[in-house]
Amino acid sequence: ETSILFKQELQNEEVKEGKQVKLTCELSKPDAPVKWMKGDTVLYASEKYEFKQHGTVAELIIRDVKSIDS
Repeated sequence: ETSILFKQELQNEEVKEGKQVKLTCELSKPDAPVKWMKGDTVLYASEKYEFKQHGTVAELIIRDVKSIDS
């Protein structure tokens, strides 16, 4: 089985506190399973975090951004 690679890695984004931000990466294989993490902590879908995946593109939306989210 072929390894899944990043075709486009995450880019740093700046956003004002209280707003939302969308982080996007592109994978080498469509619909590959993605686990979003902050450090060693796995993120789960909630009112704060939303995950979307369309083919090779995976997105993380963070709502109500705070400085702790950096």
